[in-house]
Amino acid sequence: MSLAVNVSSLTKHYQVPEREAGLKAAAQGLFKRRYRTVKAVDDISFQIPTGEVVGFLGPNGAGKTTTLKMLSGLLHPTGGSASVLDFEPFRRSHDFLRQITLVMGNRNQLSWDLPALDSFDLQRAIYGLHADEFKKTRDEFIEILEVGSLVKQPVRNLSLGERMKMEIIGALLHKPKVLFLDEPTIGLDVTMQKRIRTFVAEYNQRYGATVLLTSHYMADVEALCKRVVVIHHGKILFDGNLSALVERFSAFKTVAFTLTDSASDLTPFGEVAARDGSRVTLRVPKEKASEVTSRLLTSLQVEDLTVEALPIEDVIASVFAIPKEAA
Repeated sequence: MSLAVNVSSLTKHYQVPEREAGLKAAAQGLFKRRYRTVKAVDDISFQIPTGEVVGFLGPNGAGKTTTLKMLSGLLHPTGGSASVLDFEPFRRSHDFLRQITLVMGNRNQLSWDLPALDSFDLQRAIYGLHADEFKKTRDEFIEILEVGSLVKQPVRNLSLGERMKMEIIGALLHKPKVLFLDEPTIGLDVTMQKRIRTFVAEYNQRYGATVLLTSHYMADVEALCKRVVVIHHGKILFDGNLSALVERFSAFKTVAFTLTDSASDLTPFGEVAARDGSRVTLRVPKEKASEVTSRLLTSLQVEDLTVEALPIEDVIASVFAIPKEAA
């Protein structure tokens, strides 16, 4: 098994100046500054095999973007090591940069006043792409993302979703082997999100690219990633299958059922999460799900019943709420 990304005890610490409020404290700070250490990334390790799509999850400030910046060579680590395609990212060698890309959903990389086509040509020049191969790839991506009528307009005139499509095309024209995607669907409507997810999945399958994806939209993660790495307070909290994450951190299950005759009080069976006429959804502790199901079927006239894990959004929210001391 070949590895595209290999991270070992990777660390990034910052020295941040701090002082108390007030004029006196400001004057004292001119002569003697106090600093505190912020551990943005604190001794993390993980590996990603070639061709795998991995979700990189964590709350704001957890260290996701800092990690991606170190893996793409934008930041030098404080300690530990990282290799991407057997390159040390921080050395930013030409051969390394030709094989990776970093897409940040909240950053514009294309020229604001130029049509996207002109920016694409600039990318061709930067990477020294052969004209015929470049045109074939460019036109293929334009067709897949359905932006043929937009590429001649200045980027500033495009909507957020349209700009994001152009950003992704520009970032992939050199056919990188490793994609670092930081919130690529942020702020987009559900239709745009789905199109970009489909495009990323197709790119992964067609070119065997490795993808490390951060997103606060669980639909992105569920559609693209079988494996997730959760970083919290700068440390790796979980690394494994998405289904295993749900099983490990979900303390509850939902029991949904339809009653033949409406019952007035269902609280003895569990917390009523929703009720619409004869359709009821209970939230019960995971270890009591079987017992509650048995009692419901014995005590009430139930037409149908399903037991499911909590929605992934709820599970992730509970993971992100874990205090630093317990992480």
